[in-house]
Amino acid sequence: MPRPVIGITGNAQTINDQYPVQAVGLSNIEAVATLTGAMPLLVPALPMVGSVADLLDACDGFVFTGGRPNVHPSHYGHEPTEKHGAFDPDRDAVTLPLIRECVARGVPVFGICRGFQEFNVAFGGTLHPEIREIPGRMNHRMPPDGTIEEKFMYRHTVSLAPGGQFTRILGAEEVMVNSLHGQGILDKGARVVIEGYASDTTPEAIVIEQAPGFAMAVQWHPEWNAANDPVSRPLYQAFGTAVGARAAAH
Repeated sequence: MPRPVIGITGNAQTINDQYPVQAVGLSNIEAVATLTGAMPLLVPALPMVGSVADLLDACDGFVFTGGRPNVHPSHYGHEPTEKHGAFDPDRDAVTLPLIRECVARGVPVFGICRGFQEFNVAFGGTLHPEIREIPGRMNHRMPPDGTIEEKFMYRHTVSLAPGGQFTRILGAEEVMVNSLHGQGILDKGARVVIEGYASDTTPEAIVIEQAPGFAMAVQWHPEWNAANDPVSRPLYQAFGTAVGARAAAH
């Protein structure tokens, strides 16, 4: 029996300031390859690649990765400003309808950072472009200096809802995470259930209500050092179990 396939959404990048590519971070690939039992497959975030139906035929589950460009605020009824930063309309065009269709069909999906924000927008939620400007909030952005290891160090705790999906998987109601982001949830989407908050009340872990399959997302970066992290490892393993079960059933 062939291994299940997990599609990992790519991001637009430029090599040598002139050659456009679609890229997936090595840590995203390693986490899927080593912890889920599935084969990772780069999914270019380009509408020309194929329809949502084509992507669903090719993959048994999806990881919606982090990325520097933000979801365009027109998708949640806001006007763009300088604080919203750069955008990637091609990725928006692929990921938002793909998330909705995956949830509808019970295809397992796991959102990370920008992917977390895409989950919220896909179900009608809104985002704040600079949560550090909200009174009482921390600066969750990646430090501008230091090694890559230092930048992905643990930043703060996340308190998880007792009895929620995250608590059941992780066996704890408080975890340490490497949350690195500028935007955050302002208004949650209609089916979005917030199961985890940072100490400053910033949402950090969500699930999609009444989803027939695995539909969870985190605002932090579980892909970093995933195999050795006590929070990342069980999340990817639970996701992989869901993907394997769906692949076997189809």
